[in-house]
Amino acid sequence: MENYQNLIDKALELILVYGPKLLLAIIVLIVGIWIINRFTRMIRKLMTSKSVNVSLIGFVSSLANLGLKALLLISVAGMVGIQTTSFIAVLGAAGLAVGLALQGTLANFAGGVMILIFKPYQVGDLIKAQGHLGVVKEIHIFVTILLSPENKTIIIPNGAISNGDITNFVTEGKIRVDMTFGISYESNIKRAKEILMKVMNEHPLVMKEPAPFVGVKELADSSVNLAVRPYTEPANYWAVYFDVYEQGKIALDQGGVTIPFPQVDVHMKQS
Repeated sequence: MENYQNLIDKALELILVYGPKLLLAIIVLIVGIWIINRFTRMIRKLMTSKSVNVSLIGFVSSLANLGLKALLLISVAGMVGIQTTSFIAVLGAAGLAVGLALQGTLANFAGGVMILIFKPYQVGDLIKAQGHLGVVKEIHIFVTILLSPENKTIIIPNGAISNGDITNFVTEGKIRVDMTFGISYESNIKRAKEILMKVMNEHPLVMKEPAPFVGVKELADSSVNLAVRPYTEPANYWAVYFDVYEQGKIALDQGGVTIPFPQVDVHMKQS
């Protein structure tokens, strides 16, 4: 009976000592979870109003929610009297080890976040990055997928893209198609320019503004090279490129302008 009374006394003592702390910890936990959920909803609404990518909104809000709740649990455990110093040290060491093992992946993740926030390119844009040219097919949190003109799938890590040069050909809504036509030295340059300008002006996909341009690019070994520069929408780049070359060749032939091939004069010396 005495032992039973001692147990009751010990239990009452523990309740009096730890009861208020436990009650306060439970209140802090409930209120903290409510505040964290409200905070993450605010983050989601803010990112939505800024037209941030949907994938990034879900990822960032989930990451913030879990991280803040982990910190809340550690704080509540400390309020109850649980020693959290060793737990935090172990957690920090584990985090460091994982970070070192996944530093490349983390760099790609950070690059993906920067791309999704600042939007140097979007799905459907024609870009050149890391030496590759292609249309952006998909943007993931770790990689960007391009579709090359040869219909090849190119997967580039976001870390490399975010730290390198990016050329976006569609930002301005128009793109210049650079071509070169070589004519013989005997041909009339003015006549050749008029023919090529006519070809571009009559093409339905070539823009009127900025106006197309033809000019002498260089005096090469076997030809006078003319720079031909029409503008078009990015989606029509290859159609204009191939059409103007083909129609330009036909028009020059019909206009009596010769397109030469490389020639070498060989002089035989009599012994």
